[in-house]
Amino acid sequence: MALSDLVNTLGVDLKRRYGERVHKLAINAGLTCPNRDGSKGVGGCTFCNNASFNPSARRPPTVAEQLAAGRQVIRKRTGARRYIAYFQAYTNTYADTVRLSQLYHAALADADVVGLAVGTRPDCVPDRVLDLLASYRAQGYEVWLELGLQSAFDETLRRVNRGHGLADYRRTVRAAQRRGLRLCTHLIVGLPGEGRREALMTLERVLDLGTDALKVHPLHVVKGTRLAAEWRRGEYQPLAMSDYIGIAADLIERTPPALLFHRLTGTASPDILLAPAWCAKKWAVLNGIEQELRRRGTAQGTHAATEQTPPARAAGGIG
Repeated sequence: MALSDLVNTLGVDLKRRYGERVHKLAINAGLTCPNRDGSKGVGGCTFCNNASFNPSARRPPTVAEQLAAGRQVIRKRTGARRYIAYFQAYTNTYADTVRLSQLYHAALADADVVGLAVGTRPDCVPDRVLDLLASYRAQGYEVWLELGLQSAFDETLRRVNRGHGLADYRRTVRAAQRRGLRLCTHLIVGLPGEGRREALMTLERVLDLGTDALKVHPLHVVKGTRLAAEWRRGEYQPLAMSDYIGIAADLIERTPPALLFHRLTGTASPDILLAPAWCAKKWAVLNGIEQELRRRGTAQGTHAATEQTPPARAAGGIG
């Protein structure tokens, strides 16, 4: 038995719909973030060092060059020959629509690219950008709008200097839904001050508003961040691997079977990862989640909408 037998994963869903493997190719479009350029703040989120998932963050090659390099790696690794261009680094709707359309068009120029996945913040997706993304979907492309909510608690979002609240997420979700765009919501487990209860409450709020997919990973401490300084001073203690596995299993059990999971853990490059060390062990974490679900005799959706979320401090902006 594999984890995909217990969880509805994006990879399996894409293979079923396209008849072959479809793999995401990460792109750094050279954009920034309103929480870094002074529009809303400076320094970014306390946990953010973009090199943790994009080592070419400072001087990215062109979109075409990045796709070409990604193809070579993925074809050797998995044999996939169809791709989704994943605009991952920073805020990939934070530019005028002329610039964005140029970037998205460049990504879709080759026939083996079947669509776009656009990572962004909930407060940086104006109607004109939603309309642009909807136009690609209308042309038959696979389009995912990936919203980095991270937590439904405004107190937590302020603590990590996120620069947006749950209300921003709610507005963007509703606007995207009106246009028929598919949504993937990013959640971080183990943010400062949060544990199992907050993770379950955040999931409940996200499901109440509606989403098509989830991307879940643990908070890890990387070099060059304010969180790293907090960790060194003993002000932040990362989750143990067993705790994360248990919470991930709880979230899976409470997620309706129709939703897709794009990710269930996350890693950082060993040269910048500080803690927890287990975040470097992707397959150990995924295998641990599978084993925990098997131990419980559960799977995705087993407890969906049947079990009350434990009481927690009130999530910000809920109404």
